[in-house]
Amino acid sequence: MREQKRKRLSPRKPDWLRSLLPGGDIYSDVQKNLREKKLHTVCEEARCPNLGECWGGGTATFMILGDVCTRGCRFCAIKTRKEGIPVDQNEPLKIANSAKEMGLNYVVITSVDRDDLPDGGAGHFAKTIETVRKSSDNKIMVEILTPDFRGDREAVALLVKAQPTVFAHNIETVRRLSPKVRDPRCGYEQSLQVLKWVKEDDPNMPTKSSLMLGLGETDEEIYEAMDDLRAIGVDILTLGQYLQPTTKHLIVEEYIHPDRFAALAKEGEKRGFAFVAAGPMVRTSYRAGELFLKHFAKQTPQAVTL
Repeated sequence: MREQKRKRLSPRKPDWLRSLLPGGDIYSDVQKNLREKKLHTVCEEARCPNLGECWGGGTATFMILGDVCTRGCRFCAIKTRKEGIPVDQNEPLKIANSAKEMGLNYVVITSVDRDDLPDGGAGHFAKTIETVRKSSDNKIMVEILTPDFRGDREAVALLVKAQPTVFAHNIETVRRLSPKVRDPRCGYEQSLQVLKWVKEDDPNMPTKSSLMLGLGETDEEIYEAMDDLRAIGVDILTLGQYLQPTTKHLIVEEYIHPDRFAALAKEGEKRGFAFVAAGPMVRTSYRAGELFLKHFAKQTPQAVTL
């Protein structure tokens, strides 16, 4: 009999990969607020390991344009279909009201990919930024984490015009692994182009990107990605550990030790990023407001290991 081929599994998680379980009064209040307004968060949809810590601290990353993505990246747990759900035109106001009720002074807004919409959802994104700002008399800072809008420069320009505090877009992984990790409609060069356009339209707008590690990349490839990002003026970099959300997704090739994250953060600092946040549990919007206010505003390179 032919020996049955064994399915490869991710290695066992090391001790340093521990996250807090959701709980506590503040966590419950945040969850209730979001449920009542029928709002989505990337914290839940992407199964973020920091959900307990961030919600327990009264912080959440709002995900607009529904909870169904029109792309199917092999690392992501968000639901996928050819068409997303109908756009809630009241969503910008709901998010603005939630941000005020939660007492936030810094919010992160992200979205699924909406290739089924003519503008990829850029208009709704811009409206959300403007509504949050207006409702708080510009007291709430708004960071956005956007899709690539299929490489549509007009969509990017519309969001730059809305003046977010930080414009983030993730390249996700190194150049070589991008076709394996991301949906075919995404691309390493296309993501770099989005970030480049932001700086061309507003050189003073802080830009941010992120890499997941543990997918088989080498240090040299990480350095190349850092250099590519700095070449187009990206200011902020986050480095985190890829975690396999389900058995249907890409396996983890390696769990990166915290000491290696610290060394990579120093390499990023040398290359001139305003700050680099690196650590096994770091995600793009993890402690975004705290890190921006403490480190980016200083205008000096900072390497932060978390």
